[in-house]
Amino acid sequence: MVEALRAKRPLERVLIARGAAGTRTQEVIDLARSNGTPVRFEERGALDRLAGVKSHQGIVALGSAKKYAELEDLSKKAKLLVVLDGVEDPHNLGAIVRTAHAAGADGVIITERRAAGLTDTVAKAAAGALEHLPVVRVVNVNQTLRSLKDEGFFVYGLDERGEAAYTEVNWADRCVIVMGAEGKGLHDLVKKNCDMLLRIPMAGKIASLNVSVATGVVLFGWRMKQQG
Repeated sequence: MVEALRAKRPLERVLIARGAAGTRTQEVIDLARSNGTPVRFEERGALDRLAGVKSHQGIVALGSAKKYAELEDLSKKAKLLVVLDGVEDPHNLGAIVRTAHAAGADGVIITERRAAGLTDTVAKAAAGALEHLPVVRVVNVNQTLRSLKDEGFFVYGLDERGEAAYTEVNWADRCVIVMGAEGKGLHDLVKKNCDMLLRIPMAGKIASLNVSVATGVVLFGWRMKQQG
């Protein structure tokens, strides 16, 4: 693992067993943090289950299917960015990446904590789209939204109580569409950092859609407006 960190191979995160100590452990922590790889401290049993063995010496690294892009590189020329406020299911993340690429989005932004990362499961669900669509991982989604607004983006959030239907929107020239987590929707502070909240009109008795389906609906609504 030390060699992988020194070579700066893309890693999703490094997990350290609570109570683990020693020179080797500290070296791994220092290298991971210097590379920007998240370090998490977990119970040893959780590491046993992830590694499938008990001989991991208290350290487990989760590989990343792709290197993350940098926000400043992505936002310079982007017209449409998709921000995910804590989507945890890797199948949903993969489906969203695939749909975002198909709809013409310029990139997807995900959060570091309590969210799926670019694992092999995500890559499979994305069906090749990860090779074409940049994905950025950020620590603070609210700070990111404020930064994007400073760059001239208009931020739309999807919420079942949104003020306007997505079909009624005259989309801004540069858009950010923010999608909430499964079953939870957007966090309150994230809502406050949106310029407008949109809703999907529902005919049935169920108030919401799966997040990957909802993302597809809104993204292709945006695409239809771009095509006139």
